[in-house]
Amino acid sequence: MIAVLVSALMWLLVASLLILRRGRAERNISYAALTIAIAMTLNTDQVYWALDPLAGGSNLVTLVADATLMVGVFFLGRGVMRASEHQTWAVRLALGRFTLVAALIGAIGTFLLIHRGGTTTSFMLELGEQPAAAAYSMIQFIYYGIVLAAMAALAGRQLRSSEGAQRLPPVSLILGSTFGVALSVVVIIMDLAHVVGELDLMAAVAVAYEPLHILTFLLLCLGFASQPAARTFQARSRERTTRRLVGELEPIWAKATTVRPGISQNEHVAFDAGGPETLLHRQVVEIRDAMIDTRVSFDVSDYDKELVERAERHLLGAGPTGSVPTVSPATTGDGLRQR
Repeated sequence: MIAVLVSALMWLLVASLLILRRGRAERNISYAALTIAIAMTLNTDQVYWALDPLAGGSNLVTLVADATLMVGVFFLGRGVMRASEHQTWAVRLALGRFTLVAALIGAIGTFLLIHRGGTTTSFMLELGEQPAAAAYSMIQFIYYGIVLAAMAALAGRQLRSSEGAQRLPPVSLILGSTFGVALSVVVIIMDLAHVVGELDLMAAVAVAYEPLHILTFLLLCLGFASQPAARTFQARSRERTTRRLVGELEPIWAKATTVRPGISQNEHVAFDAGGPETLLHRQVVEIRDAMIDTRVSFDVSDYDKELVERAERHLLGAGPTGSVPTVSPATTGDGLRQR
């Protein structure tokens, strides 16, 4: 049941990303969602029972699903890394190809040493007493823990530089990654307990498995789905603010261009005022030019000066308190398998 729910969540995320991220050059998150959705679908009982007999009935579909999930987690980490700057060498190593390849080789090698028997949807419960099976599971979850810890570190850095609605995605990613690391620790403890015969300890720790499993995928899905949604919300909010500032600056701009005509009044120079950001930028430039030109007389009130400064901060992407700016283009003229 858990695998079906997680699979549904992942396919919902895939659909959301196809809609919200269409046209974006960065595809790692979309690849991650798709591969993880495929992996989780392979791990649902109905699909597994249908496919594994076709693969020889020796649980080879388990290896395919788990390897696909590892690749999906790799893409997940790469997507977060591409959206961040100044990663440490440890983060680059954790999210790099070398770590993935090493983990895949280790998982495949240990899987081949397992005496697997016939098709079963309780792979680790039935075979987990074998050291090779325990090693197979632990290699995967050590890899997941490493990648998710690195993702949490990157999301934490993103959170410190985010404001408003943009804070929701990194908060969700931090929580999801934290629960994922906890899930990895729980599974590793279960594997060790199983292989040494401490079944009571395994059963006690297993109580946390399903809640952590659901919370990990739910919060990671929320984090990645909310990123484009938050950007869209922020873009619309910014456009409303831009249009409001354009309207408020209109009278001052008209006075400024009367005493000192700017490029927008030059009929021989092409000027496209269709975009509100472009128009606001031109207004600010021409008002500032009139204010500093000693050849003309152009006086503005303190309120008008504050309004122009507010428009400048808006164009630079800074909030009212002068937070770290993100330069706008308009200012550049003159971005797990259930056990």
